[in-house]
Amino acid sequence: MKMSFRWFGEDADPVKLQQIRQLPGVDQIVGTLFDQPAGAAWPEAEIAALKHQVAAAGMKLEVIESVNIHEDIKLGRPSRDQYIENYITTIKRLAKYGIKVICYNFMPIFDWTRTDLFYQLPDGSTDLAFDHTQVQGSAQAMIAKAKAAHDEYPMPGWEPERLDDLATLFTAYEGVTEADLAENLRYFLAAIIPTCEAVGIKMAIHPDDPPQPLFGLPRIVKNRDDLDRIIHMVDSPMNGLTLCVGSLGEDPANDVPAIIREFVGLDRVPFVHARNLKRGENGDFHETAHASSAGSIDMYEIINTLTESGFDGYIRPDHGRMIWGETGRAGYGLYDRALGSQYLNGLIEACAKAAK
Repeated sequence: MKMSFRWFGEDADPVKLQQIRQLPGVDQIVGTLFDQPAGAAWPEAEIAALKHQVAAAGMKLEVIESVNIHEDIKLGRPSRDQYIENYITTIKRLAKYGIKVICYNFMPIFDWTRTDLFYQLPDGSTDLAFDHTQVQGSAQAMIAKAKAAHDEYPMPGWEPERLDDLATLFTAYEGVTEADLAENLRYFLAAIIPTCEAVGIKMAIHPDDPPQPLFGLPRIVKNRDDLDRIIHMVDSPMNGLTLCVGSLGEDPANDVPAIIREFVGLDRVPFVHARNLKRGENGDFHETAHASSAGSIDMYEIINTLTESGFDGYIRPDHGRMIWGETGRAGYGLYDRALGSQYLNGLIEACAKAAK
């Protein structure tokens, strides 16, 4: 397994490449061009500059998260073909600079959703939490709360410029069913996967987070059956999954180790997000430290199942707590994710040696 660390870029992330470089066993950056709007073809010069930055710090850039998908593609509008062409251009340019995996999602309007960015734990640290009662009413109330919570480092997928257009988008999604959204994903994959096969890039769709309906919007990446449907939409090894342990694990009905065994066994998992959480009732949860003892997910079982299944792709510590007085992008501070990377590396070494 290749341990990686998400980084949003020099101007968008308080965490520095030089700090990540000092983490033992972490030599892969999961990068992005955070300022590129959904639907745009990423400029080659900016891709080259990102690659150079990461290489100059002594690290590798082989995974991009995310190349966001324009809502017109998800809605199946006639304009989607131009946005898909832009996406194909981006794929070709990323391949030119050694990118192997693109993590993306197909969630309507919102990216990952939390109702509290600073949920306080008994030890005084804070993390991200989800309370289902706060998403039962108006989406506008949620939007206003997200805007008020933003500092200079907004959550990915919740940038202020995106939030300003949401009222129009909610109207556009009226009447769109899960079947409609799934067909629009199939159309998108059928258009891009031949290019992915030609240039050697694997697409890795991220599960819905949380894997439940929000504000009446359709969700199509929630569970094992959804994942199975997606990989068979276009039957290619380039049509893969980001196996997000936390997102799938938010629903106790999802048997995450069984999902790992099935889809890693099919060679459809190039990328894993590892995080822990504490489940409550009615779909509520809050995130925790990565250790098995901290949450509802047995991280040893997760890593051991990945090992036994022969997973050799990219893995990263996912959302972390804010600890030791750190401030910055919610869920993406340095310290707790650094601790998570080392905990995961310890499990990986132990499981690998035990398997010999």
